Amino acid sequence: MGSDEFRRIDYSLAQTNAQIRKNSLIPKENPFSVKASLVRYWNKQISNKLPKPDFLFSKASPLSAVDAAFFTNLATQKSLSGHISTFCSSAKLFCFSESNPYLDKTPSTDAKFAVYNNKKFATYGSGRLGGGDDFKNYSDGINFATGEFTKYSRSSTGHHEDFTSYAADGNVATGNFTSYAAGATGGGGTFQSYMPRVNVPDLRFASYDSDGNNHKLSFNSYVRDTNSGREFFISYAKNGNGVPAEFTNYGDTSNVIGSSFSGYGESGNAANDSFKAYSSNSNNPNNNFKNYGSGGNSGIDSFESYRDAANAGTDTFTSYARGSNTGKVNFLNYGKSFNEGHDIFKGYGSQGAKFPSVGFKVYGVNNSFKEYSPKGVNFAGYTKKTGSLKTSGKTVNKWVEEGKFFRESMLKEGTVMKMPDIRDKMPGRSFLPRTISSKLPFSTKELNELQSIFRARENSTMEHVIGNTLAECERAPSPGENKQCVASIEDMIDFAVSILGHNVVVRTTDNVAGSMGEIMIGKVKGINGGRVTKSVSCHQSLYPYLLYYCHSVPKVRVYQADILNVDTKVKINHGVAICHVDTSSWSPGHGAFVALGSGPGLIEVCHWIFENDMTWAMAD
Repeated sequence: MGSDEFRRIDYSLAQTNAQIRKNSLIPKENPFSVKASLVRYWNKQISNKLPKPDFLFSKASPLSAVDAAFFTNLATQKSLSGHISTFCSSAKLFCFSESNPYLDKTPSTDAKFAVYNNKKFATYGSGRLGGGDDFKNYSDGINFATGEFTKYSRSSTGHHEDFTSYAADGNVATGNFTSYAAGATGGGGTFQSYMPRVNVPDLRFASYDSDGNNHKLSFNSYVRDTNSGREFFISYAKNGNGVPAEFTNYGDTSNVIGSSFSGYGESGNAANDSFKAYSSNSNNPNNNFKNYGSGGNSGIDSFESYRDAANAGTDTFTSYARGSNTGKVNFLNYGKSFNEGHDIFKGYGSQGAKFPSVGFKVYGVNNSFKEYSPKGVNFAGYTKKTGSLKTSGKTVNKWVEEGKFFRESMLKEGTVMKMPDIRDKMPGRSFLPRTISSKLPFSTKELNELQSIFRARENSTMEHVIGNTLAECERAPSPGENKQCVASIEDMIDFAVSILGHNVVVRTTDNVAGSMGEIMIGKVKGINGGRVTKSVSCHQSLYPYLLYYCHSVPKVRVYQADILNVDTKVKINHGVAICHVDTSSWSPGHGAFVALGSGPGLIEVCHWIFENDMTWAMAD
């Protein structure tokens, strides 16, 4: 054997020894850890030897083996609520804090709260004489924004409050304005761009401006571009005197916004409220006016372009202006929605109302009038026939983000298209180990127990979040659909395997590069040879711990595509898109048909897999 051969052997041995020393320095995975257990489960359930999905495994619980055993024992004994703070922080959950400090001092000078976060302004500004406070960019861009304005500016005189870009771009925003400006004289409040682009806004105006005197309120671009919010106006301006309120572009282009006006303006004197472009261009807005203006004197309400060009929607006017005196209401271009909405007028202006004046000019379709006052009502240009209203595509597409849905023909190399906002708007959370999640209650029947565990007060935002998600998980599946809400990676694996078999792959879009901008499609690959197949898609749900809504999607084609910068042609992302070949069971009012201009069963519909969502398919 020559010297060169010996040198090669020595070099190889040196490399081997160096690797052994390197490996000895790497801490070995505890075989009892959550991640080690998950790896074993994956190897048992998934038959192929493809690389494990890092993006999925990164969502596993960070709990150590000791902590997981400790919290599992607490869950078994139903004792987690006593350790919820430690549990939430250790397990990386989404839990609300109730420890925000109060700012309850009555100021002597004007105050500017710019770039402030999550404070409590209970009784702040009560009894103020003149001046004003400015809340500009308050709680801007934070995940969970909370504002407590109980009894704020109460009994003040000539005091003005300005809420501009309040809690913009947050995920969950809540505001409590109970007894806000009650008994105030003069002055006013401006809510401009309040909670825009918030995922789940939750507002409560209970006894707001009640017993007030000419304290004007303006809501301009209020909760605009939000998703699935709710607003309560309970006994708002009750017993008020000349309390004008203006709602301009309220809920504009929002998705499934709901507002409740219960006892609003009740027994008020000379109230003057204007709802201009309220809920216009929204998707399925739902508004309830119960006992609104009842017993009032000379109230004037104007609904102009209300719910105009919205998609569907439901409004209920129960005992509206009941028992009032010379009330005047004008509905101009009300309810001219793109897809047919439903409006109910029960006891409207009836039972003791004196000299009511109600005008319906260019009013929408599909409405019900029960126990309505037979006098003082004028229907001019009222649309009596049923059916959807036609309008321009430019108008009706406002609430469907450009690029959210597209045709399969767009997935070709060289195509330039708009990518929607694919960023994950949910709070950062982790899955729970199945040993813990399986021992927690998970049904609407057990909501009280869940409230106790996560300290969710009655009618709180957390109760709303938990209840909504449970209701969606319990919803009956659509025809041909299999669905399940999964609270652990093991549960997700089991569901995917039950639909697709053990030889599966899970994919997601690599990152958010190109989001909300023009992109160019690079190389495209069809999964399973581009054939029509079936998949399992999983989407995040808002819940204290990481929870996914997974469902089977039959008759689809799944694609992977390089996403390029339009100018440089450099690859910036690797996207996953799914095309639904059979849309025959979809609703005619589905956003895809509004955006693309067609109907159920007539076209295929494609969309990207957004950040942190994923789709499972059989391995090639």
